[in-house]
Amino acid sequence: MREAAGYNAREAAAVLGIDHTKISHMETARFGVSAERVRTLASAYKCDDEAYVEALAAMATDRTKGWWEEYRGILPSGYLDVTELEDKATYLRSFQVAHIPGLAQTEDYARAVFSFGLRPSLYKKEIEARTAHRTQRIRILERDNPPDVTALVHEAALRMRFGGRDVTRAQLKHLLELSEHPHFTVRVVPFDADGFAGSGSAVLYAGGAVQQLDTVHLDSTHGPIFLYAEAQLKSYRSLLSSMEKRSLSVRKSRDTIHEIMRQL
Repeated sequence: MREAAGYNAREAAAVLGIDHTKISHMETARFGVSAERVRTLASAYKCDDEAYVEALAAMATDRTKGWWEEYRGILPSGYLDVTELEDKATYLRSFQVAHIPGLAQTEDYARAVFSFGLRPSLYKKEIEARTAHRTQRIRILERDNPPDVTALVHEAALRMRFGGRDVTRAQLKHLLELSEHPHFTVRVVPFDADGFAGSGSAVLYAGGAVQQLDTVHLDSTHGPIFLYAEAQLKSYRSLLSSMEKRSLSVRKSRDTIHEIMRQL
């Protein structure tokens, strides 16, 4: 907002009567900022999008601590950032090629994923902490106003046997059960889909209170990557829409999962 208005940090600081270094700290969330200051800056920047300003003000006043805070200092901070992103989202869309979506993973499946992928291997205590945290993320569906979740899952992810046949079968059964939830939609992208969009990496698109606060999370072996520039958001909205068009219907997706379970 500041950059769009053509203000530098010193000019913004003068609006509030503070040292210019505090502007950078506020913008990068190293310092808190009051709702009053958010509105004052927005007015100086000539931002007339009231919904956007009030959404930012609401974020500034939110001091609640989520359940994930119990993992602070135990898990990498990026894991907690993803959980908070999901918790604050108004809707979620994801695309997975190699794994079942994290929100939908069973305990045994998640443990197998964490035990398999990293080198050097994680200690058992670390694996258990990551597993426990991951399996609690589905608690967002217990909210009074849960987000609508659309999980686009490539057929390859359904056929990957993390933990062996029994674990995979139980995981697919759990995914089918989740697909019956009114706020959780599962769509399968089959091997014979016409074309394939994107690089194949896992994508999570989290809708904010207003579109300017949408965020994309990309999974990476080096930790989560968050994108929020409008051009980036537009690109990933297009990618997800493209893959959804290539996915099976909800009913055919369930039939496909049933058939893969039968083949195990």
